[in-house]
Amino acid sequence: MEPDALDPGDPDFVAAPYPVFHALRSRAAVHWYPAWGAHVVLSHELCSAALRHRDLRRVWTDREPAADFESFNALHRLSMLENEQHHDRLRAAVAPLFHRRHVESTRPMITALVERRMDELCERIEAHGAADLMAGLARLLPVDVIATLLGFPLRDGPLLRSWSNRIVRMYEPELDEPARRDAEQAASEFRGYVADLADLRRRRPGDDLLSSLADGSGDLSGDELIANYVLLLMAGHEASVNGIGNAVVALHEHPEQWRYLRRLREDEPALLTAVDELLRHDTPNQLFERTAVRDLELGGHRIEVGEKVVVLLGAANRDPAAFTTPDALDLTRAPNPHLALGVGTHYCLGAPLARLEIGLVLAALAARLPHYELPTPPPRGPSFTIRGYTRINITT
Repeated sequence: MEPDALDPGDPDFVAAPYPVFHALRSRAAVHWYPAWGAHVVLSHELCSAALRHRDLRRVWTDREPAADFESFNALHRLSMLENEQHHDRLRAAVAPLFHRRHVESTRPMITALVERRMDELCERIEAHGAADLMAGLARLLPVDVIATLLGFPLRDGPLLRSWSNRIVRMYEPELDEPARRDAEQAASEFRGYVADLADLRRRRPGDDLLSSLADGSGDLSGDELIANYVLLLMAGHEASVNGIGNAVVALHEHPEQWRYLRRLREDEPALLTAVDELLRHDTPNQLFERTAVRDLELGGHRIEVGEKVVVLLGAANRDPAAFTTPDALDLTRAPNPHLALGVGTHYCLGAPLARLEIGLVLAALAARLPHYELPTPPPRGPSFTIRGYTRINITT
């Protein structure tokens, strides 16, 4: 692998992108990268500036041929993430569910779900000597939580996870045609599922956000409701899944930090500081894309209207200009201006929920499996954009 090769198809780069980021950043904070057809931003200062810049926006362009991706395009065209013109209105309709105070009120519910999944994981370890943390907890719990908050039946968790995983593959810089078709099929099925569930809630409302939005008295049209409910489910668990997995591996690789975390597991502020550092150290979502709506300069680099800008969040979070010893894991790091959850207008709506979930999982792990081991090296997933592990074999 070349020292400055941003190649999402190269397993070596996917496994260890941070040395590549350092090499590129040492030459320039912004690069034009022809293979991606985009300007790539690597420094913390300019990544933060790009995310806040009024002339760099989310500009949705339908996947082509549009007739072949009707559902995928409809879900994204109307979502708050992609629809900059209506972003504030769409976000305001669902924001109360994710206010810090409301999220804190869900702590008992989330704690109960964590304990349930931890019980199951420990039972598997006791019965078989080891268990897969990803399959047995990390992929299950975040969907349990967001499905409960949004009013999806918990029994449909496997369906929700499958649709989400297949759709997000479309975000990879390079994807083959069968995977693109599969993403569209998943989008179509998910879209139909939410439409049917919203119709059911109109006829038989419950005490959940979907019931309050589905009656048509709010600011969302039927299609907007579907698109943003799908987005909330997908965005509401993807970062947490890999945030949990990446944290468990990082802590195993840094035993002195794990010993520290075990001591502070009931200190909620210190635990959240630790979660922020784990998200910085190995960022689950590695990039965010913007488009120039006017000609502009970013760090002296010329960007013309219509050109894409890829903000490399993982690179920003390892920038030595922003973080002392950026490659080290320091659970006491404060302040910690990491960009793992975004910044500005598109700061992650579910950030308080993700931080709480990950913190509760780590506290439960410290209590139940304080001396856990990873007997085999966990294999990295093939995705560069969504950074995580396919399997984490864990034992005591």
